[in-house]
Amino acid sequence: MKLASQGIELDVPGGWDGEIYRRTSSFSSLAGESEATKPVLHLANFALPAERGDFGSGAVEIMRSDDLLVVLLEYGAESVGTALFASSGVPRVSPDDFALHTMQRPLPGQSGAQFFFNEAGRAFCLYVVLGSHARRHELVPEVNQVLATIRLAG
Repeated sequence: MKLASQGIELDVPGGWDGEIYRRTSSFSSLAGESEATKPVLHLANFALPAERGDFGSGAVEIMRSDDLLVVLLEYGAESVGTALFASSGVPRVSPDDFALHTMQRPLPGQSGAQFFFNEAGRAFCLYVVLGSHARRHELVPEVNQVLATIRLAG
């Protein structure tokens, strides 16, 4: 199955669940209050709960040891060209990229990895959570198969 919206397209493997939506964030600037909407992709090899945060809160709490969660968040145009987003192209992950302390909120046995990059004139954060840090060598190839199908348009 293909999933496409907001200039993000990918192949969703059988048995996986995915959604692309726009998050709204309010912020203050010298010009006054403003709202910005940015695309968020959630993809998991388990059923995603209806209520979840941008970085997967609500989903990570129900993950089992063989579960994977992939989150892709777009940042604003002002981030393109900055040092944090200097890497180009959707990253591929390695078992060595994952650490227990990388989780937004550490959960027993889980590990995460976070990457910032740019593609098609857009800035993104890729956040991946593994249900089992001990099984990262088995789980990472499955993540990379999915990441290889992501296409981003400007």
